[in-house]
Amino acid sequence: MIHSRYSCRASRTGPLRTASAVALVLASLPLVAETFRVATYNVENYLDGPTQTRSAKSPAARAKVRDSILALKPDIIALQEVGAPSALRELRDSLKNGGLDLPQWELVSGHDTNVHVAVLSRFPITARRPRTNDNFLLGGRRFQVSRGFGEVDIQVSTNYSFTLITAHLKSKRPVPQADESELRLQEAKLLREEIDARFTANPNANLIVLGDFNDTKDSASTKVVIGKGRHKLVDTRPAERNAGEIPNYDAAAESRKVTWTHYYPKEDSYSRIDYILLSPGMAREWISHETYVLAQPNWGVASDHRPLLATFEAEDR
Repeated sequence: MIHSRYSCRASRTGPLRTASAVALVLASLPLVAETFRVATYNVENYLDGPTQTRSAKSPAARAKVRDSILALKPDIIALQEVGAPSALRELRDSLKNGGLDLPQWELVSGHDTNVHVAVLSRFPITARRPRTNDNFLLGGRRFQVSRGFGEVDIQVSTNYSFTLITAHLKSKRPVPQADESELRLQEAKLLREEIDARFTANPNANLIVLGDFNDTKDSASTKVVIGKGRHKLVDTRPAERNAGEIPNYDAAAESRKVTWTHYYPKEDSYSRIDYILLSPGMAREWISHETYVLAQPNWGVASDHRPLLATFEAEDR
């Protein structure tokens, strides 16, 4: 859904008598700036049936995922850990029944055949560039990117479009074949290659890169995705909404906002490993005070992650 940020009132001094007078008044009013919402959410094994290594998601967990997304009311949402196409259809149908119709969809199948990245959108998806076969050499062995990268162009309005790239990088779970952090770093480098390709095609590209990067901002892999220099991505750093805003900007208070997105039971730790990153061009349309992490009671019934949402103006700045 597109939402209006500004409203304007017609003059009450008296009726306007001619069409030209009406046009003159309308021309003098500020243009309405429409907004749209983009979210990302790792829905933790959203499977409608078991596989050899994963269980089907329970009805209670699926319902909580649905309710969490409905609370955000996104126009576009990137999803991680979605199962088969039937699982994505079930989620899309349940959202529609709840009043949120996201008819456009993309599901990307990578090397991991159990869970995938996906995109649901209210707006038309005008181009699709799924990356499903990326691979790299590490320690003399060849590895594939487990979940692939989902890349789509989305037409928000006649005059505004953007590119969305979603990823789910290697988890911190150890594997015998190689160091997990090195695997994640190599995946991040391939993701950054695709980001740079977008900038090569259009240095002023409207680009959102989002998803579960499975590491903190100071990690080597996340730094690679963010990049450096002219095409460094902007970290939106969504935080929980407070009852009241800080009256005067305080850098310390700002940095201490609650931003964690993931709970890791092995360490009993909470960390920020899910991101919404923006190209410099896209950042000019970003509405920072309408960007947040969803904080809900019993959030963990749905997933070990919490969803993030960012809001934008549908007008190039």
